[in-house]
Amino acid sequence: MTFSIPGFDLDAFVAATLAEDLGEGWPGGGRDVTSESVIPAAARFAGVMDSRDAITVAGLPIAAAFFRKLDPAVEIEILVAEGAQVPAGSDLMRLSGNARALLTAERSALNTVQHLSGVATLTRQYVNAMAGHATLLDTRKTIPGLRHLEKYATRMGGAQNHRLGLWDAAMIKDNHVAVAGSIGQAVGAAKAAGVERIICEIDHLDQIEPAIAAGANHLLLDNMGPDTLREALALVAGRVPCEASGGVNLQTIAAIAATGVDYVSVGRLTQSAPAADIGLDFTPL
Repeated sequence: MTFSIPGFDLDAFVAATLAEDLGEGWPGGGRDVTSESVIPAAARFAGVMDSRDAITVAGLPIAAAFFRKLDPAVEIEILVAEGAQVPAGSDLMRLSGNARALLTAERSALNTVQHLSGVATLTRQYVNAMAGHATLLDTRKTIPGLRHLEKYATRMGGAQNHRLGLWDAAMIKDNHVAVAGSIGQAVGAAKAAGVERIICEIDHLDQIEPAIAAGANHLLLDNMGPDTLREALALVAGRVPCEASGGVNLQTIAAIAATGVDYVSVGRLTQSAPAADIGLDFTPL
């Protein structure tokens, strides 16, 4: 089955990442001088990619694409499913093929799996901390150029995607309101423009009624503690979904989720996830 992520060009990503590592465009670039000088052209390797941490897995099919790009005849067996939670010491992938090609692709493949599995693993920690209350959302706080991959990784960790970008929903925040003149004017303008999804940031409880009256269909309750969130939810009275955001971490998310909000959004999922400790060991054939 072909692996794909909507909006993401896997072939272009693999080609650009390998070109960066090989130094294409630099004087003397475009090659792996270590592998070319040390490894015989016909040498073959077999390898196992494994996790040294307990992780939630994301990115193995992308890693496989790096190896296939440089050795189309490579034999690859992916051993665990995307989104699987595995203990430390788990084998993730077996592969065998041309030694030069596998060594050249190794770092790009590992960088991708380590980063995406790190995002998925942190996301799963947040989901577990919520104990079944509310739905976890990611944000647009992603590394430029990696948004589709990082949002894929949060899905593997059990979150749902918030906006993919600036195009798929209106999110009216304080700076928009400052220019528009008021919450009601800002939301009303988006409604008049025919925008279907209108998310409105709420900083104060007295902004709730004007936002809903003007047509907001999702409220982002920003930087509110659990008691204030409960007050806000009582005022909303179920008329639109509500999302808690701001100041959320692993120590605070359980209490926030338990207030009854529909969603909790966390920028740390993509902004602060540590890389998973994943290695790849080869043996000659």
